[in-house]
Amino acid sequence: MSRLSFNSRNRDTSAAAAAAATAATTAAAVNGDPTSPRPLEANVPAGRYLDALQGPELEVLKESEDLLLPTDQTWPFLLRFPINSFGIVLGLGSQTILWKKLSLMPSMRFLHIPLHINFVLWCVALCAYTLISLTYVCKCIFYFEAVRREFYHPVRINFFFAPWVCGMFLTLGVPPTIAASIHPAAWLVFMSPLVVLELKIYGQWLSGGERRLSKVANPATHVSIVGNFVGSLLGATVEWKELATFFWAVGIAHYVVVFVTLYQRLPTNELLTRDMHPVYFLFLAVPSTASVAWEKITSDFGYVSKLVFFLGLFLLFSLVVRVSIFRGFKFSLTWWAYTFPLTAVAIASIHYAVREPGLFTQGLATVISFVAVTVVFLLFVFTLVHAFVWRTLFPNDIAIAITRKKRRGKPARKNILHSSGSFDKETNQAMEDNSKTRKVPSVTISVGCS
Repeated sequence: MSRLSFNSRNRDTSAAAAAAATAATTAAAVNGDPTSPRPLEANVPAGRYLDALQGPELEVLKESEDLLLPTDQTWPFLLRFPINSFGIVLGLGSQTILWKKLSLMPSMRFLHIPLHINFVLWCVALCAYTLISLTYVCKCIFYFEAVRREFYHPVRINFFFAPWVCGMFLTLGVPPTIAASIHPAAWLVFMSPLVVLELKIYGQWLSGGERRLSKVANPATHVSIVGNFVGSLLGATVEWKELATFFWAVGIAHYVVVFVTLYQRLPTNELLTRDMHPVYFLFLAVPSTASVAWEKITSDFGYVSKLVFFLGLFLLFSLVVRVSIFRGFKFSLTWWAYTFPLTAVAIASIHYAVREPGLFTQGLATVISFVAVTVVFLLFVFTLVHAFVWRTLFPNDIAIAITRKKRRGKPARKNILHSSGSFDKETNQAMEDNSKTRKVPSVTISVGCS
C-alpha cells in the first residue's frame, strides 16, 4: 500500500499569497505609490532613455543599468502590453486596403480577386483593433504611470499616433457592401487627436531641448509622419481636398527633415542588433503613402506621385539586396514593421500600374502584393502561436522600468526590489519577510508497502 502526503493546502495558500503580494507590490510601484519601495518616477528625461537603453526601439537594457521592478518575476499582463502592439493593426488594416484595390482596380482585374477576401480581412482587423484598444484602455486605467512613461519614451511616443492611423486604414478599407461612401465625420474623429499630438511632438522638435529631433529621431518616427498622408488620403476621399493638401504639405516638410536626420546617423550611435533590423522597413511607408495621397488630391498619378513612389521603390530594393539582415531573427512584435510599409509599396505600385499600364508594371504590382500578403499571413500565424500557445509574445517591458538617474555601481539583478538604496531598515525588513512568504513549501512524499 502507498501513502502519499502532500502539503497541498499550505502550498496553494502560500502561492496565492505570494501572487497577491507580487501584484500589489508591482501595482503600487507602477502607479507611483509613495509607500511603495521603488515607485516609478514620471517624466523621465529623453536623454535618460538613450543612456539606459539600446537598439533602435530602445528596448534592450544596458548591462550597467538598474530596473525599478523585479527581473526574476513575470509582471502583470497589462504592464507587459506595449503601445506598439497597434503595429499589428497597422499591418492588418493596410491589408484591407490592398485587397480592396486588388479587387477593384482595372490594372489588377486579371487576377480575379473576389471582394469577399476584403470583407473577411476587414472583420478580422476590426476585431484586432477593438481588442487591442480595449486592452490598452485598461492599461491606462490600472497602470497610468506606465502609460505616461511610454509617452515620454523617444520611440514609443510615435506609436501613440498608431491607433488613429489604424482607424483611418479601416475606414479606407471598408468593404463596399458595408459602406459605399465615407462620411466626412470619420476624418474629424481620427484626425483631431493626430493634430493635437503633432502640435506637441513637432513643437518639441522645433523648440529643441531634451526632445529635439536630432536627439530622438529613429525609424519609428515615420509612424508619426505617415499619419499626415493617410489623413490627406482620407480627406481627399471625402472631397476635403484643401485640408488634404494642407496635411500633405505638413507631412512632406517634416518627412524631408526626418529622412535627412536618419540618413546621417541614428541618435544611439550604436550598431543595431539583428532582431531590430525590420524597423528599417518603416522608411518605405511615407513615400509610398504620399504618392497615393497626392494622386487622390490631383486625380492623377503625375510627376509628384511618381517622384515619391520611385523613392520608396528604391529604398525597398536597397533593403532587399542586403540579404544578411534577414538571418538569425528572433520573433518579436518588431517583425510587424515589415507589414505596413510593404503593403504601402504594393498599393502604390498598383496605382502606378493604372497610370502606366503594361506587363512590367502589372508584374511588379503583383509580385510586391504577393510578398506583402505572404509576410502578413506568416506573421499573423506566428503572433497567434507566440501569444496563445507559447505565451512568449509579451515579455517584461523593461523600457518603462528604468531609473530616473543612473545609480552608482551595478546592483545585484536577482531581485531589484531588494537592492540597497534609499530604503530605511523597516522597509528592507518588510520586503525580506514578504519574500519568505513567496517560497513554496516542499512536497513530502512517503511511500510504503505492507
